[in-house]
Amino acid sequence: MEPGRPPPTVDILGFPFHEVTERECVEYILGQLRLGRGGWVVTPNLDIVRMLSASPQLWESIRRADLLLADGMPIVWASKILGCALPERVAGSSLISSLSEGAAREGRSVYLLGGDPGTAEAAAGELVRRHPALRIAGTDCPPVGFEKDASNVARIAGQVGDARPDIVFVGLGCPKQERLIEQIRSAAPTAWYLGVGISFSYVCGAIRRPPTWMRKSGLEWVFRLAQEPKRLARRYIRNDIPFALRLGALLARTRIARVFGRPLAGPSLAPRAGSR
Repeated sequence: MEPGRPPPTVDILGFPFHEVTERECVEYILGQLRLGRGGWVVTPNLDIVRMLSASPQLWESIRRADLLLADGMPIVWASKILGCALPERVAGSSLISSLSEGAAREGRSVYLLGGDPGTAEAAAGELVRRHPALRIAGTDCPPVGFEKDASNVARIAGQVGDARPDIVFVGLGCPKQERLIEQIRSAAPTAWYLGVGISFSYVCGAIRRPPTWMRKSGLEWVFRLAQEPKRLARRYIRNDIPFALRLGALLARTRIARVFGRPLAGPSLAPRAGSR
């Protein structure tokens, strides 16, 4: 990967994921910071791909991100079946640690925005414990419903602008964190913004992160469902499992068509312009 140039993309059912490892992603972001360039990272997992496929408006927003990374083994597996294999899963819950390590190494600062009450501060403390040279530009936990009040969003943007961080981790879940990032990016235009979902709770130990073997085998959702069944049952059982079956059917059709020498023309889950 050439310095200053974004990594190449591969088309995964209509979504242009960047072909990059976690280490390469960290080095690319640090390199962009050296050049005084900000950016935005989105890490879709299967649930976010489902949301994107159903919402042209959300997809039009997220496609403006500078890096689109596969945070989900089903996406990596799909890329292999389609013959354009992504090198690995790059999860926001991992990037918060590896990017903070890189930031500490280069004297950069991070800002933690969102999370459950108290988790941003606790996660900041844990990241500094792991990487003593890391600078914390600030933390903020907006109140529930903040997005409905423009003055709250303006306050958040003002605080980020005043803090002048190099990296902003936003832990609010999709699509809330992506919508907020779009609204506040101009407050600190040379910073890099990453939506990291529940990662603050993982870092500070408020919620246990699934073991490595479960993350690599695509079973992270089982671990999380067991931890928070009331909150996650609808997401995983009612929404994501049917979507995974739809994805599997499309991949099976694609594979069968190739076997018989009749490849499908651009199989896609991305919403079409003008669709609802």
